[in-house]
Amino acid sequence: MNSEIRQLEPQGLWNKFADLNAVPRPSKKEERVITFMKDFGNALGLETIEDEVGNVIIKKPASSGMEDRKTIVMQSHLDMVHQKNGDTNFDFDTQGIEMFIDNDWVKAKGTTLGADNGLGVATIMAILESENIVHPAIEALFTIDEETGMTGAMGLKGGLLDGDILLNLDTEEDDEIGVGCAGGIDVTATRTYKEEETPEFKIGYTITVKGLQGGHSGMDIHKGFGNSNKILNRLLFDGFENFGLRISEIDGGSLRNAIPRESFANVAIDAVHEKAFEFEMQELSNAIKTELKTMEPNLGINISKIETPENIMDLGIQEGLTRAIYAACNGVYRMSADIPELVETSNNIARVIVKDGAIKVGCLTRSSVESSKMDLANMLRATFELTGCEVEFSGSYPGWTPNMDSDILKVMSKLYKDLNGGVEAHVAACHAGLECGILGTNYPEMDMISFGPNIKGAHSPDERAQISSVQKYWKFVLEILKQIPNK
Repeated sequence: MNSEIRQLEPQGLWNKFADLNAVPRPSKKEERVITFMKDFGNALGLETIEDEVGNVIIKKPASSGMEDRKTIVMQSHLDMVHQKNGDTNFDFDTQGIEMFIDNDWVKAKGTTLGADNGLGVATIMAILESENIVHPAIEALFTIDEETGMTGAMGLKGGLLDGDILLNLDTEEDDEIGVGCAGGIDVTATRTYKEEETPEFKIGYTITVKGLQGGHSGMDIHKGFGNSNKILNRLLFDGFENFGLRISEIDGGSLRNAIPRESFANVAIDAVHEKAFEFEMQELSNAIKTELKTMEPNLGINISKIETPENIMDLGIQEGLTRAIYAACNGVYRMSADIPELVETSNNIARVIVKDGAIKVGCLTRSSVESSKMDLANMLRATFELTGCEVEFSGSYPGWTPNMDSDILKVMSKLYKDLNGGVEAHVAACHAGLECGILGTNYPEMDMISFGPNIKGAHSPDERAQISSVQKYWKFVLEILKQIPNK
């Protein structure tokens, strides 16, 4: 399968993408891909540096005749989101991504593809390796851990880079030039509870929510996709209100930056309510499916009998938890008043775990306005603290403020229009968390821009990269390198 990918044009880029995707590279476990990238740079005879947090920098001198141009930093992140379908047998820690071609798209077999941000990494690698691409002096910056904390960008010290312009290759629409992004903060609610022995007269059920689209918790948050944790909680809340349902265990969602696709709970109810409970759950399931049928046609809600769980949650804590999850904001909180159609502030209730006397609820709150980000984070904190949870804020990172007077923006806007028959690029800020805002704290004078090819379904097993768009993007990259301004 991957051999087919290597035949695609531009071959230099796709070959490097295939090489990269053969290396397991989960966030916070980037040792193998760091070694891979250092070996790549050293094999080319280029100055190759690993900084103290694991970022890799490879420096390539300007090609002949380009020595008087400004030095550019080409930047992408090495890690990828690891998501797979429930029925896919795959070990991200040991296996390379299995890719295939579907018409104009490259996809992966039941897992995330790694185009976010592997196509950016592969682009830079192809340019570093090439002997005939015209370019100014390049500092290739490959950061780590972008997807789960941006600790690579946060740990990059000032003085390691000399570039005047940074090209971030982590945008997922090929007609977009990114000039700003949202900041974010992790909000985590935890508490312990006393387990009770399940009374003899109760029977057990598993409630499963699956088949949702999922997606990027920033770029896709406004699209109305279902959140499996919120849907499951709705069923649990109804089951308790009407039948005294008691929760034994919950396991919902996965990564903070992925809209949760699957959640399940083991519960117990009084045996006397068996038929009425099954009927009510089916009615509510049908209603939820009807509500979401346009955006979530593959939503599945299954209620099936299991052996009665041995233990259930303390009643008062269960009531508080289900009410808190019901009340907690999920999705868009506020749209930008300054930039049309831009989500300003949002939250993703990404992970819910209830097991063995411990509760953990993980959220990712994003905003392009720092005060609004903290306002929503405090709202979530208050909601969960009312139930007795301890709430921790962590992993906070700043947004990237747009600079509409950017010199590289002017160059790229004109080039895009010239290359695309007079059609203008969409200059925009995005609701994802890019590393530009963080990098700008230690390199405040660096002129930054973000762009990339069409990637759909990032952070989900539906992730796919458009072949024709990669070809369009590659031509754009080559022309940008030729047009970098003089020093």
